Amino acid sequence: MDGLPPAFESRTLEARLLDRRFSDAAERRSTAAVLRQRTLKRPIGCVGVGLHSGRRVELTIAPAPANSGIVFHRTDLGPAPVEIAARFDRVVDTRLCTVLASGIRPEAEVGTVEHLLAALAGSFVDNAVITLDGPEVPVLDGSAAPFLFLLDCAGIVEQEPPRRWIEILRPVRVTEGGGSVALLPAAADAPLGLEMAMTIDFAASAIGHQSLALRLNPLSLRHDLATARTFTLAAEIAHLRATGRALGGSLENAVVVDGAKVLNPGGLRMPDEFVRHKLLDAVGDLALAGASLHGRFVGRCSGHALNNRLLRALFEDPHAWREIGSSQAVVSSRALVAAA
Repeated sequence: MDGLPPAFESRTLEARLLDRRFSDAAERRSTAAVLRQRTLKRPIGCVGVGLHSGRRVELTIAPAPANSGIVFHRTDLGPAPVEIAARFDRVVDTRLCTVLASGIRPEAEVGTVEHLLAALAGSFVDNAVITLDGPEVPVLDGSAAPFLFLLDCAGIVEQEPPRRWIEILRPVRVTEGGGSVALLPAAADAPLGLEMAMTIDFAASAIGHQSLALRLNPLSLRHDLATARTFTLAAEIAHLRATGRALGGSLENAVVVDGAKVLNPGGLRMPDEFVRHKLLDAVGDLALAGASLHGRFVGRCSGHALNNRLLRALFEDPHAWREIGSSQAVVSSRALVAAA
C-alpha cells in the first residue's frame, strides 16, 4: 500500500480490522461515545497518491479544539496554510468524488475527501485538522480502512462539551433519473444515531442488484463498511484518464469490473463490497452536515451529487431539522418513548 509502512500492508490491515473482537464493555463505550465531542490524542500521518490527480500527497490528521469541526489545511499554496472547512456548502464538484473548496480562495480545493471523512464520522471524531500538501486526499487502498487504522494508532479522546446532533424532523427527498436519497425522522424509541439503507443496481453482472441496511456506529463502520473499496468499470477507464481523472488508479486501490468479471487478482473482500462502498461514501458525504445526524437515511442508486443535494435541501428547510446536544437528545428520546 503506497506510503504506509510494511506492517500496514492492506491484507494485514484488513485482517486486523475484520478479526478485531469487542467486549461488552467496549460496545458500551462505543455507545457512550455519542455523549461528548471527541478528537485525536496525537497527530498521525501517511503518504500516498491521489486517485484522480496521481500526485504524491503527504497528509497529517491532528487534534483540534472542541466545537471547531473538521478542517482541511492546504500547505502547498503559499506561506500560510489555506483553510477549507469540511461542510456541505463548500462542495464544488461531485463527479466521481467529493471536492471541497475554500470560501476565501476558491481555487484552493481538496478532493476525494469522502473515505477519510467516513472514518472520522463513523468513529465519532468531531474535531480534527487535516493538513495536506496537495489537491487530493491519498486514496491508499481505496477504502476507509487505512484511515481507521491511523485513528486507532493515534487514539481518540473525549472533550468536555456535549456532541452536537442534527435531528431530522420531517422527510427530505431528492431524486434524479433513477437515483433517489432521503432523510427521515428517527423512530420514537430509536437511540441517538443514523439508520442507513442503500440499494444499487448495475448492468454489470459482477455487481448487479445489492442492498444493505445498518445503524452507523464505530462497530458497524469497522466490521461492515471500512474495508469496502472504491470501484469502476473497465470500459470507463480510458475515458477517465483521457479527461485527466483516475491518473493514480490501479488494481491496488480500486475494484475494476468487466461485465461478469472482477479483474483484481485477489477478487472481492466480500460478495457485496460494491453496496458497502456506496454506503461508506454516503457516510463521508453526510459528514459534511457539520454534526452527526439523528434519523434515517435511505439511498437508491445514489452518489456524491445526490448526497450533497440532500444536505442542501435539508438545510434550506428550517422546519426539517433542529440542532440538539447529546444530553438534550437523550432526554427528548426518553420523553417520546414515555409518551408513546
